[in-house]
Amino acid sequence: MMAIDGYELMRRSFQQLAPIPPEQMQACLNLFKPRFLAAEQIWLHAGETTNEVGFLVDGLLRFYYLTADGEDWTKSFCLPGDLIGGYRALLLNEPCQFTIETLLPSHYLVANYADFAVLTAQHPCWDRVLRRVAEGLFIKKEQRESSLLLDDATTRYQRFLVDFAGVAGVIKQYHIASYLGITPVSLSRIRRQLRDD
Repeated sequence: MMAIDGYELMRRSFQQLAPIPPEQMQACLNLFKPRFLAAEQIWLHAGETTNEVGFLVDGLLRFYYLTADGEDWTKSFCLPGDLIGGYRALLLNEPCQFTIETLLPSHYLVANYADFAVLTAQHPCWDRVLRRVAEGLFIKKEQRESSLLLDDATTRYQRFLVDFAGVAGVIKQYHIASYLGITPVSLSRIRRQLRDD
């Protein structure tokens, strides 16, 4: 059983994006079923196809790419209130290119993506919800790309500490380093310099 009401969190999160009629909201909530994964478990493996979309209620997820030589690079972290999925894989019906794993024990709600797509085609309120979700993802992606290209590693780390203030202390340093595009040794040097300043 979820420690907090996942359905209420989903309801509030979606209502912040757009007004949703009660019957539409209830139909949406009915599609999603609660699930739980312990820490360090895989939600979706790279190379797999998926038919599920999720909503994180509690916990922490990491999305990462695995190179041919076994090195992984963190794409992003997922916090409570975020939607979970390999969106390109879902939209194009192709294997996902990245892996999604839990970093903490994680409660989430999950639905069949095709059922969710049918529901969201039924009422114009969902156009605004999905547009706002897509806009949010686009803004995050653009900010991340510009940071990787324009900011130095110290600035990227300081931004990480702001963006993930509530969970930065529980994320392993090598995951943070891979998210920042630097080595763990470089991250240790940056952390030491910031402590000494």
